[in-house]
Amino acid sequence: MATCLSHFNHKANFLSKSKWSSKTNYKPRRIIAAAQNKSAYWASIEADIDTYLKKAIPVNSPASVVGPMHHLIFAAPRTGAAALCVAACELVGGDRRQAMAAAAAVHLMHAAAYTHEHLPLMKTGRPGPEPEIEHKYSPGIELLIGDGLIPLGLGLLAGSFLDRTRNDPDRIVRVMVEITRAVGSQGAVAGLYRKLGATDGNYYDYEVMEYVCRKRDGELHGCGAACGAVLGGGAEEEVEKLRKFGVYAGMVRGLTAAAAAAAEKNHGVDLEGKIEEIKELAMMELKGLRGREIELISSLAMFFKLSRG
Repeated sequence: MATCLSHFNHKANFLSKSKWSSKTNYKPRRIIAAAQNKSAYWASIEADIDTYLKKAIPVNSPASVVGPMHHLIFAAPRTGAAALCVAACELVGGDRRQAMAAAAAVHLMHAAAYTHEHLPLMKTGRPGPEPEIEHKYSPGIELLIGDGLIPLGLGLLAGSFLDRTRNDPDRIVRVMVEITRAVGSQGAVAGLYRKLGATDGNYYDYEVMEYVCRKRDGELHGCGAACGAVLGGGAEEEVEKLRKFGVYAGMVRGLTAAAAAAAEKNHGVDLEGKIEEIKELAMMELKGLRGREIELISSLAMFFKLSRG
């Protein structure tokens, strides 16, 4: 836990050896003081993920590919799943660098799915929140680049095999399995299929919304948290508790966005009670993480106040 809460400088370079050294000396009161600014903790994670992505994505030719790739990666709204990956890694005692490739891969998978879901050629008036993406390129280009983001994410994970002093190859292989499962036919794809097959009317049936948000939002966040815990060396019980927390947290964010969209479209949907129930389930998983820094656990509770994706 030596560095779990000490990296709040938004402009810091995540590659700095001194910053990320696992041997950095610290005092418990420094951790407590840093944890008091929980919003800054999450902002620092997002900033470090952005820095990692900008350094990891090739800037060489062809510009016709790299330009759209950069745009679509950073145009896709944040979900919080990638940040949760890093936070979970630090919670179980890992170093932030151990989770960066996985966090980047989680965001790339989300960006690919979001790009495909909101292609300009898709019908307007789709159920759910309105898209938050600027279409600077043709549908064909966005479709192609969306396809390219998936192998890019897996490539980043594969590249982390090279640093065996920090990364365990067996853990990285497990993370690859976790991510592909979460975004595949049993995860996000299933949720998106159900959503795109719904009409604007029956989408706002709670059973449909719950399924979509659990598969699309919950599975991705659960995957992010589990991957971070795996890479940080967490015990299997911790991995599963953080996975469940992530699933619930993702569902809360998805249902909150769905409720807002329903209100805008004059659909009488009251999800406040359901959302509060799911929040309570999420917090119960955190209470089970005994022996960990309570300040960092409380910062995970702040996750619900992040801007929705």
